[in-house]
Amino acid sequence: MSNKPHLIETYIDAMWLEKGLSQNTLASYRRDLMHLWHALEADGIALTSASDVDLMGYIADRSQSGIKPSSLARYLSSLKGFYQYLVRENHISRNPVALIEAPKRGRPLPKSLTEADVELLLSAPDVNTDLGLRDRAMLELLYASGLRVSELVELEMSQINLTAGIVKVFGKGAKERLVPMGEVAQNWLQQYLKQARPQLLAAASSGVLFPSQRGQMMSRQNFWYRIKQHGLTAGISKPLSPHVVRHAFATHLLNHGADLRVIQMLLGHSDLSTTQIYTHVATQRLQKLHSQHHPRG
Repeated sequence: MSNKPHLIETYIDAMWLEKGLSQNTLASYRRDLMHLWHALEADGIALTSASDVDLMGYIADRSQSGIKPSSLARYLSSLKGFYQYLVRENHISRNPVALIEAPKRGRPLPKSLTEADVELLLSAPDVNTDLGLRDRAMLELLYASGLRVSELVELEMSQINLTAGIVKVFGKGAKERLVPMGEVAQNWLQQYLKQARPQLLAAASSGVLFPSQRGQMMSRQNFWYRIKQHGLTAGISKPLSPHVVRHAFATHLLNHGADLRVIQMLLGHSDLSTTQIYTHVATQRLQKLHSQHHPRG
């Protein structure tokens, strides 16, 4: 077998050391590059000898397979970063994908929930059970602070300050930010920490804030499943995920007059352009209100 996949692992290690990327992002890069390696190997082409034409053909094949433009753009981004690394490390003399353009794609509006939807979702867990009380505290904190699901499930006790009402979050690229949690989330967290967390941990020793039933850190998939179940209980027919609740957090803040740069800081976006998509959501809402209530709407 060719030793070329070793270059992929070396690149992944370099990205982890240099940029502090999350394990989920690194796993996506690895999948993309391994798919490329298998495709090239089937044609007898090594990663380091692939030409512009070879790689354009690969991108074209991926496009014709029905893959979404957003996914195709991510594939191309993975390839560009990898080949740029190979140039830097003198494995090749030039980047064969440097001039290949990403497919044009529309920017979808984030799916969101109304404030009434959120109230129904937050009230869905049975807080008379340890798991239900844990889930209620998680949902309240998620909506109050707009955390990413990975940030939420990985929280440690040392990252919360209930007295100050602050959560210390380590986001993408290991960037630290302080996010307020609000009084309601504080109250639910205090109740959860007093009543449910000791029962879930039992005799286990762990610093994780929201342990699973086994006393270990919850997986993202587990919380995704829990939120889906609570959505069914609440009678919410819209698509539900932790990311949708994060979108609701940002959209509702904007609708109530929050500054876009404040939302950017709270969400942990490095670029304001990422946050600006929420202005489209608010604009749609304003247009709807205008048509409903203006005499000439």
